[in-house]
Amino acid sequence: MEKVRKFRKWILGAGLVSIVIGYILLGQGSISAAPAMLVLGYCILVPVALI
Repeated sequence: MEKVRKFRKWILGAGLVSIVIGYILLGQGSISAAPAMLVLGYCILVPVALI
């Protein structure tokens, strides 16, 4: 059970890092990598960590 919690924390952390990187890239004018990072964070990693 402890391994599952640790795994969820790592996935949630990766999701938050992905979201931050996506916004940084968006601020720099990226129109392809930024949305991909935001979708990865918001739609894949964070929900997987919460389930």
